Amino acid sequence: MASKERFEMPWQYNFPPFFTLQPNLDTRKLQLEAWSALILKYFRSHRLHIIDVNEAQSSPLFHNVSLNRKLSTETIQLILEELRRTGHLEWMDKQKRRGWILWRSVDDWAKLLYRWAIDNGMSNTVCTLYDLLHGHDTADEEFHNMDQDLMQRALKALELQKKAEVISMDGNIGVKFF
Repeated sequence: MASKERFEMPWQYNFPPFFTLQPNLDTRKLQLEAWSALILKYFRSHRLHIIDVNEAQSSPLFHNVSLNRKLSTETIQLILEELRRTGHLEWMDKQKRRGWILWRSVDDWAKLLYRWAIDNGMSNTVCTLYDLLHGHDTADEEFHNMDQDLMQRALKALELQKKAEVISMDGNIGVKFF
């Protein structure tokens, strides 16, 4: 069973220049890599999946209150573009205001869901989307309380692999694992 891991900010978080985009390109590259790693670790340990650019600057992730430093919106956008470039972010809208932080790829989520279903004897059984996301049986799983649209994308990947069938009835969504 997956447990919520303890999270600690890296040393850079308490280093004021970390919050200012560095002019030297080599240093900037390292800075973007460090921020990318921090975002992925933060989102994973807090089981978060969606970033809202409008709210990001006030998040404790991008605003170190003890240093009275926060990243500019432009720098946050630059870091998010780096995450997108490396396959760890997918925009949810054309304006690039909200996106999924993919600390696991959609295919990895699909594998995790399928492994859970098989390990828990759910083969040839219908599970509701609600039970997968919020049920007691999944409370210790990393996909518990994940974004519903992201969950549906993972289930769609399983469907394409012929490992599951997504079922929609009366506005409710279920999945049958094979």
